[in-house]
Amino acid sequence: MDRTGTLAALRRGDLDGARELRLPDGLAGFPREVLDLADTLEVLDLGRGSLTTLPDDLGRLRRLRVLFGSGNPFSCLPPVLGDCPTLSQVGFRGCGIREVPPDSLPRDLRWLTLTDNQIARLPDTLGERPLLQKLMLAGNRVAALPDSLSAADNLELIRLSCNRFDALPAWLTRLPRLAWIAYAGNPAEPATEPAGAPRVPWAALTVGDLLGEGASGQVFRAVWTSPAGAQDAALKLFKGAMTSDGLPEREMEACLAAGTHPALTGALGRIAGHPDGAQGLLLRLLPQHWRVLAGPPSLASCSRDVYAPSLRLDPAQVLRIARSVTEAVAHLHGRGLLHGDVYAHNTLWDVATGAAVLSDLGAASALPAGETGSALMRVEVRAVGILIGELLDYCTAPPERLQSLARACTQADPARRPSLPEVIATIGRAT
Repeated sequence: MDRTGTLAALRRGDLDGARELRLPDGLAGFPREVLDLADTLEVLDLGRGSLTTLPDDLGRLRRLRVLFGSGNPFSCLPPVLGDCPTLSQVGFRGCGIREVPPDSLPRDLRWLTLTDNQIARLPDTLGERPLLQKLMLAGNRVAALPDSLSAADNLELIRLSCNRFDALPAWLTRLPRLAWIAYAGNPAEPATEPAGAPRVPWAALTVGDLLGEGASGQVFRAVWTSPAGAQDAALKLFKGAMTSDGLPEREMEACLAAGTHPALTGALGRIAGHPDGAQGLLLRLLPQHWRVLAGPPSLASCSRDVYAPSLRLDPAQVLRIARSVTEAVAHLHGRGLLHGDVYAHNTLWDVATGAAVLSDLGAASALPAGETGSALMRVEVRAVGILIGELLDYCTAPPERLQSLARACTQADPARRPSLPEVIATIGRAT
């Protein structure tokens, strides 16, 4: 049912008892009938309309957990959000928001998305939300985080790309549960080493079927014809818009700077001469039967991937996937890059052999030298440990050595986590 049909059904009372209500694309005013669902409504999507305010009595929606207002011209995150007693996920992306009042942050806030706005300052009360787990701030004007966030012990994922940070706060890498961080496109990020990847003329490509689509672009099957002969490849064409991780240009730079590794979907070259001026990369094409290891996080799981309930892995598969991903991350660190998004949904694997590769450098950032860089690597060790632990959850006979390793990688004190070479060595001893 489209927005018009849903709105008509709402006004007739046909949606009494609804738990989800989606009214995207063109809503000019807040329908008061939404408040009649106060006893049941949990998810409300008002995205891509022309709303500038929300009703003062929005707090009547006492069961509301998720609210999306992205794409509406809000200049201020509505303070009334703080009146919603069970609201935990707030998404206002691409609204032009300049101000985030302290009252706009619900008590039970768990997931806050404010990507692609004009926010320069965040309220000190942000760190007083003890359930905060995921914070998406890419594409704003923020130069400093509230010091209160240093007590955000449940924060696991933060996106700071394309802001105005001259330095990351020292306490950030000491947060006990932080595992995924992106900060590319800030003054605090060192320059990425230029890569000598070849330029691939558009005329040398034969583009085939669409293989997949993500936030930053589309991936097609392609054949690259060069003087050396014809080669099958994957073609990624970038959309050019801000994503939750940052700008596609930074992803391209990271892919090229990463070089090649057997456990990475490495870049073969940069596209030149696209007829519409689009930017693109030519990537290694994986065999058609390879699959993504898991689905991305859901509204319920927040920062954790969603695996197929039927998935079963034997110990040999778990060890091979774990070793491949860890070696890929170690290679990136050696090239001066933080992956920023080490997840099963960015891992492709061969069910028959357990072979795996790590993909998607959309959240990658250049590592600074010295202790700051080492501290950021220890944050990523936790992401590796979480992934290993998830693999073990689906393992038919989890190796004890690997269970101990997962616990070591995810311990609360980052300084006590093993280094990636130590992780690789431990996996080797468990084989």
